Amino acid sequence: MRLAFLIPPMMLLAACGSEEKKSGEGTEVSINAGDEHGGVQIRTGKDGGNLKIGGGGAAIDIDIPDFVDLDIESDFDIDGVKLYPGSKVTKVDVDAVDKGGADKATVKLGFTAPAAPTKAADWMASEFAKKGVKVTRSGDTLAGKDKDGADFRVNFAPDGANAKGEVVIVKS
Repeated sequence: MRLAFLIPPMMLLAACGSEEKKSGEGTEVSINAGDEHGGVQIRTGKDGGNLKIGGGGAAIDIDIPDFVDLDIESDFDIDGVKLYPGSKVTKVDVDAVDKGGADKATVKLGFTAPAAPTKAADWMASEFAKKGVKVTRSGDTLAGKDKDGADFRVNFAPDGANAKGEVVIVKS
């Protein structure tokens, strides 16, 4: 893994839009990754955030003002399958560790979808089938393995007339 895993999330942060967000809007981001030589931690929230990079006797600690504006919905997919149309990512949590040759990464994305949980789950299950990705379904939860061997799960729950959900991807 060798921290190369972090370059895309860090590039996302660097490419954030400059448009000012209202308090409480946007995507919360948490990235924690490293190995025995150091690591990177990024945290954002409605009142700003922090970027820490450390290792080999050097450290960087930078405050990140305001809310990070990410366009994750258009970039995110699992083997070509995107979130239900109109979904909004509300939270990103990345935890990646490479210690002693054993690397593991867990990515969690919280989201909202403008459809009932069953309708959103039906749509995603159909899209996975079109792409040849085998998923199992239990209620409104889809689970499978992507082409790179990472396990994934997509959970849908009611949120009024719509759905809220979480995607969990685990690579060992």
